Parts: sequence; structure tokens; C-alpha cells
Amino acid sequence: MSDGLQWMVGRTSSTGWSLDVHFARGIGAEELAVRMGARPGSAAGPMTDAEISDLQVDAYPEHGVESAVIRVGEHAGWAFAITYGPYLEQLEEVSREGVEAVHYHYNFAHLPTHITYGRDGQAVCGYGLCEEHHRSGQEPDLLLPDLVSAGILNPDGKTRREPGTGDYAEQRRRSLAVFEDRFHLSLPRTALTDDRLPVYAILGSPAPDFDVIHAWAAANGRTLPNEQLRLIPAGLRDAYERATDPHYWQRRSEGARIVAQGKFHTSGTLVDSVD
Repeated sequence: MSDGLQWMVGRTSSTGWSLDVHFARGIGAEELAVRMGARPGSAAGPMTDAEISDLQVDAYPEHGVESAVIRVGEHAGWAFAITYGPYLEQLEEVSREGVEAVHYHYNFAHLPTHITYGRDGQAVCGYGLCEEHHRSGQEPDLLLPDLVSAGILNPDGKTRREPGTGDYAEQRRRSLAVFEDRFHLSLPRTALTDDRLPVYAILGSPAPDFDVIHAWAAANGRTLPNEQLRLIPAGLRDAYERATDPHYWQRRSEGARIVAQGKFHTSGTLVDSVD
């Protein structure tokens, strides 16, 4: 039995704050990774969702080069990529040349959860869960009949069939089920538990100073960064700069006066910018 998509409502990846998944039909998992920014043949891993936290992906450019990785797989006729790092909207690139694509993005701090369908390099239709009256894309009403049939919207497309029910999780599941049913979409629940999937760096790799920092880490007994991904973990970069840059504390103090900054690791920990 297919896992579908409805179980994803309210779930997060190991980031602890979001779940961001790109789906593609018409290409395989590696091509999906390449379209999202990976170098061909650069897969590392495989890794579980929990193991990604060891990479300490840095989603904040104030602390150096932005970095992002994906875990990829194939299921139910679609390739999928679970993203870790900053928010990246790549629907148009993923869907070029006749490929169908879907982008699901949930962030508990920035609702609504949004889902969009694309084809031939265009965003075709999309909406926020529980905000289906605000539809977007080249054909914003493509799924309106489905939303009406599911009892979510009235035929006018502007009002809800059952306003004010209060069970928002159930409403989001019903809304997500429209995409699930229309496009036969599914993501295995095990993608966020036990599955070991290939990992690709899609942003911030190869780090231009990878070899230098790798050598410093080896000489100082630090955990070595992944040589296949060639990303420098945010924590390792900070330790290296602290040890080698005589102006480190001055730069950090100046940065703190300009804006409150933090370093977000995939473990979900926010580390103050000034110790």
C-alpha cells in the first residue's frame, strides 16, 4: 500500500523546523539532483535523515558560504529529493524539458505549508494548505474541480465548504490529498526514519578552501569533513577561523552590532554569534 503524502502534514526532517521535498516525474534521482545544483557523479553517503545533522549544513549566509544538501530516491514513479539547508525554489529548473515536478514546503515558523505543480519549466498551479482560495501559477484553477470534489472549496473557488471547523491538521491532510490523488504522489515514511539514501551537495560545494581546512582539521584532531561532498561544516569553519584569523573576534563583534545573527545546524540548535 502506498504511503501517500498526507502523513507529511506537520512532520519535519532532522532540521527540526521544516520539511522541503522536490518531486520529479520523467527523470531519475541523479538527474533531479543535478537539476537542483549537484555535480554529476558526486553522490556521497548513503545516509539516513538523522545522520545529515552531522554535516552541520549552514543556512545563514552571514556565517560564510550558504550550503545545502539533498537525499534522493525514487518511489511510485517519481524521483524525490529531501532538502536540508536554506529555502530553495527550483521548480522551474526541475520541470524543464517536459518533466513534471512538485515542490512541497513546510516550515512551522512560516505558514502556510505550500505545494506547487510545475511542467515544462513553468509553475502551473499551487496553493497553501488551508489557504486554497489563494491559488497561483499559469493555470491557477487547474485543481479547483478537485478541491470542490474533496469538499474543501465551494464552486466559486473563493469560499470554504466547511469554514471554521478548527481541525487544521485534518484540513491540511485533505488538501494535500488532492495533490496525492491527482498526481499519484507518494513519499515513503521510512525516508525520514530508516532509509539510507544517496546524498548530494547542491549549494556551497566544492568549498574553495576545502583542502586547507581539511588539512587543519586533520592536524588538530578534528572530525574530518566529507571528502565526497567537499562541504565545510559550519562548526568546523567557525573553529578554523577562530584559530587562524587574528581579526576573528573583531569581525564577530561588528557583525553582532549590525544584526542579531545565529548559526543554524541541522540538529536544530541555534548558536549565539558571540561567545
